Amino acid sequence: MMQTFLFTFRGTVVEGDYYGRVLGFPTANLDKKNYSAGGSPIPSGVYAGIATTLHDNRVYKAGIVVGPIEKDGLPKIEAHLLDFSGDLYGKELELSLSVYLRPYRHFNGEDALKAQIKSDIEQVENLIDLHNYSVGVSGV
Repeated sequence: MMQTFLFTFRGTVVEGDYYGRVLGFPTANLDKKNYSAGGSPIPSGVYAGIATTLHDNRVYKAGIVVGPIEKDGLPKIEAHLLDFSGDLYGKELELSLSVYLRPYRHFNGEDALKAQIKSDIEQVENLIDLHNYSVGVSGV
């Protein structure tokens, strides 16, 4: 069965606040000045999806956060790529959202946040099937 996507973002990876890295879950943040999106507006929240590194066309399962709309009228978009290590700063990344996991929310303490992120990653592992995905399917 072909993977279905709710929405796709494409943009350049920029430095974030490093909070994900501090927690043990580094994220790739898309530059809000130049990302493009295909599809229709979606709610903020956490999604299971696929990240494609466009410089080498590699695909990864990803936990993707679409933050609430900020003062500039755009959401913060960041993703934790499972089984990835390396540097993506300045590289183009495509994030394809497949399954809505939960709403975006703030946590009371880092332990609660880490536990939720671990749970989110387990869901991504179980829900996303890279065997039925090929680069270019999402077509932004």
